[in-house]
Amino acid sequence: MNTKRYCFSCDLKDDAKLIAAYKEYHKAGNAWPEITKSIKDAGIVDMEIYLTGNRMFMIMEVDEMFSLHKKAEMDAENPKVTEWENLMWKYQQELPWARDGEKWIALERIFQLE
Repeated sequence: MNTKRYCFSCDLKDDAKLIAAYKEYHKAGNAWPEITKSIKDAGIVDMEIYLTGNRMFMIMEVDEMFSLHKKAEMDAENPKVTEWENLMWKYQQELPWARDGEKWIALERIFQLE
């Protein structure tokens, strides 16, 4: 299976209690099952989120059927995903250069070991 990697960044609100609560939601087994199902159904075969301070980095490995546009459409039509995303906005904040309402910003790869 051919996969493609996407990397994104987003900030959490710089509040220790909010960061701790966000991390709790994302501990193994704590994400809502509808959310993990929607991720897998979109063609995402692996996803990891890393945190330093209040800045997060998400790495996604996707299969050939994955489309960012299709994932956004699927999410918009899924009430549980919408509920989750609204809940997560209580903890997240836009990056300073994000467009209005933009949450996760795609990262530009500037180096690859050859």
